[in-house]
Amino acid sequence: MMKNSMRQAVTAALLAVATILPLQAGASEAGLPLDRFPTDKLNDQVALQNGAKLFVNYCLNCHAAAVMRYNRLTDLGLTEEQIRSNLMLAGEKVGEQMKTAMSPADAREWFGATPPDLSLIARARASGGGSGADWLYTYLRSYYRDASRPTGWNNAVFPNVGMPHVFWELQGERGATIEEVMAVKDAASGRVAGFVRVATSYDRNGVASEKTEQVTGPDAQPGRKIKFGAAQGGKLDTPSYDAAVADLVAYLTYMADPSAHTRTRVGVWVLLFLAIFAAAAWNLNRVYWRDVH
Repeated sequence: MMKNSMRQAVTAALLAVATILPLQAGASEAGLPLDRFPTDKLNDQVALQNGAKLFVNYCLNCHAAAVMRYNRLTDLGLTEEQIRSNLMLAGEKVGEQMKTAMSPADAREWFGATPPDLSLIARARASGGGSGADWLYTYLRSYYRDASRPTGWNNAVFPNVGMPHVFWELQGERGATIEEVMAVKDAASGRVAGFVRVATSYDRNGVASEKTEQVTGPDAQPGRKIKFGAAQGGKLDTPSYDAAVADLVAYLTYMADPSAHTRTRVGVWVLLFLAIFAAAAWNLNRVYWRDVH
């Protein structure tokens, strides 16, 4: 029964990844360069523990992590009692998988689609633009108010994303200005007749205003830029919010490959053993052939 359960969890996670991957091209169309995730967080046990707490409190309500089991969090320095008391809010058994209580039917009704399983999200989002951790770190820090969207929020990395900004109470509300330079083609010949810059500004309430102007000279090149306004009303200041997001992304990265640290540590010893063995073998070979000659 346990093997079947794990097999089903892995299958669900892989299907979620298969669903997410086609969306990567659309997400990259925003043209926003990815910020680099602070990789030192991956070796910070306190950061990983805080990331696990943020995941349970903010993500697990909608997103499952069916490949991950609660008792695996002992790898992060937590005891089973700490896991049970602080991270298992619905009374699950410590050996159970991290599943959401929301049914797929309710998810489709409320969000239009079932939120993906996040077990392998840090791997699924890797691309030529950066690692999956880079994508997640940038994505979770790129929300802005947009009253035209059903959730009242939009995202610069993933335009028109269906996921609301679940961390808005921590970050606060902010607007953004999006500038896009586009080519204007002549209706008769189809050739480029010039370039225009369309600047769309969103205030703190998500109300948009638009300004269009012709562009000439060096700036007459297609492109897209975004500038965020200052966040206001959040529980955390910007550096603290960025640090919290980094903690969460560190945990998501750990969850996608929980054995990475152990494998790296064991790998060092294996390479050391191979080096010593190679030196011993070389010396034995030298002594053997010396006696033969």
